[in-house]
Amino acid sequence: MKKSFKILICALAVLAMAGIGGAYTGYRILYQPNIRTDAPEYLYIPSGSDYNSLLNLLDSAQILKHPRSFQWVAQASHLPGHLRSGRYRLNRTLGNLTLVRNIRSGNQTAVRISFNNIRTLPQLAQRLAGQLEFDSAAFLQTLLQDTLLQTYGVDSATAICLFIPNTYECWWNSSTQEFIRRMHQEYLRFWNARRIEKAAAIPLSPLEVMTLASIVEEENFRPDEQPRIAGLYINRLRKNMLLQSDPTVKFAIGDFAKSRLLYKDLEIDSPYNTYKQTGLPPGPIRMASISAIDAVLNYEHHPYIYMCAKEDFSGYHNFTQSAAVHAANAYRYHTALNRLKK
Repeated sequence: MKKSFKILICALAVLAMAGIGGAYTGYRILYQPNIRTDAPEYLYIPSGSDYNSLLNLLDSAQILKHPRSFQWVAQASHLPGHLRSGRYRLNRTLGNLTLVRNIRSGNQTAVRISFNNIRTLPQLAQRLAGQLEFDSAAFLQTLLQDTLLQTYGVDSATAICLFIPNTYECWWNSSTQEFIRRMHQEYLRFWNARRIEKAAAIPLSPLEVMTLASIVEEENFRPDEQPRIAGLYINRLRKNMLLQSDPTVKFAIGDFAKSRLLYKDLEIDSPYNTYKQTGLPPGPIRMASISAIDAVLNYEHHPYIYMCAKEDFSGYHNFTQSAAVHAANAYRYHTALNRLKK
């Protein structure tokens, strides 16, 4: 009996040791860090990827220390049939089970995207393509569809108004339609009751405010002078005067770098030529910043209807309500240009 008891004790000890060993092996496979120290910070799984594509991606980027242990956990967790695309943070302490669960549930990390100082939709598309999964061509093709433009109450000239320049958190794999829908929600959030009330008092629609703001910003990007410039253009609109804004002509000819407009430039046949067309142009000549939009909504009340860039090239302007004084200001400015041979 004593011998049999010893044998039983030994057998149980062996089983216990085997169980402990198995438990440790299982723990190591499931929970121990399996991300290489030199792996990239994020794993980007493109839309439409299958399990084999994921394995190839992990292999080519050399992300895993032990690929086979990941595959074992992935198969046991049925990842091949439930893989979600996205942008996943690769914490160096990440184990197989957490990584698999993240990919299976789509528990990805949002991208912080920023855009400002944008003039055209193609430029915006290029900026976004560097931060999100979709390419610039797909973005423009979606945005400029007639049905989508009508849905959001814009046209091809005012579509850029849907994008309020700021920093946002988005999913890297958002579709073009999802992203545009999100930006429209931000647009509606920006155009709150107070801003709409101020626009109506001018009176201008939100799209018209943003069009005027784009002109104001091209005249001077510095926020401190923008309300005064806005007030000048509102005075001209109310008097049914030509806006005579040089930036709108530069937009029409496609050359914002031009320092001096020629008489032939002012004759260009374009709805954006405010030397020939009364009122606002069909849409913004750039993506207006928040400061410029608010400068229009909170414009300075004054009698000025003329302005000319200062001859010190500071970017600021001389303002007046007198045509004669304006002519003198313009003479000084053009004389300074001639000195510099601009």
